[in-house]
Amino acid sequence: MELYSPEYFMNEALKQAKLAFEDNEIPVGAVIVCRNRIIARAYNQTEKLTDVTAHAEVLAITAASDALGAKYLTECELYVTLEPCLMCAGASFWAQLGGIHFAASDPKRGFGRLSEQVLHPKTKVSNGLLGKEAKSLLDAFFKKLRK
Repeated sequence: MELYSPEYFMNEALKQAKLAFEDNEIPVGAVIVCRNRIIARAYNQTEKLTDVTAHAEVLAITAASDALGAKYLTECELYVTLEPCLMCAGASFWAQLGGIHFAASDPKRGFGRLSEQVLHPKTKVSNGLLGKEAKSLLDAFFKKLRK
């Protein structure tokens, strides 16, 4: 795997998702990349923080904005292990993310079930990269939860 490739960044997001899994959080991880450098890492922390908005994407956007000292992330790309929900898609709109790459689709809660119009018009989207790995982690989490 080439360093600084989309696979590299999505693997870094998967590492974050595994941290969420270990913390008994829904295993979604995210990284934000700016000029081939990871400037933010996050994973779901809704249970830990008792905050329904503490999704990986929102936490990563906040950290990236802090890192850059800017509210707009036009030169940044989000790599996330699960398709963002409508709330996270809205946050990415306001941050004006340059790109969103998600691994696994979320047919129940993902923004794509509505329309890509919820994203900023300049945001480029790709999906499916390491999707099997991300879905496998999610399936294992929910299987463990049901036991």
